[in-house]
Amino acid sequence: MVDSRKYRDRIYIVKDIILTLSEYGQLNQTALFSFCGLNITKHKEILDSLEENEMIQREEVIEGKRKFTIFKATTKGKNFCSEIIEQYEKLFPRKEKSSDSSFKFQCLLFV
Repeated sequence: MVDSRKYRDRIYIVKDIILTLSEYGQLNQTALFSFCGLNITKHKEILDSLEENEMIQREEVIEGKRKFTIFKATTKGKNFCSEIIEQYEKLFPRKEKSSDSSFKFQCLLFV
């Protein structure tokens, strides 16, 4: 059986998170992980690491009885993305899908 899940290097996940937050301004955790195509359980430690290193900022917002968390990209995170990660991506670009590498399924017909 073929594993259809795509693998992304951690550095590209970090870039996707920072760029998504930069694009939308601020997002809650669910929306952020959804836009980046990540699993909350698997990738939450990356979010915590980015916050610890001041690449993103977490804010607790209370509206009525509801409390939720909003994330924003910091200036440090945006600079890191443009100065470091973009240079890394020039050296090691993401692999593009080619039509030759796609899986083709064939059927056998018995008459």
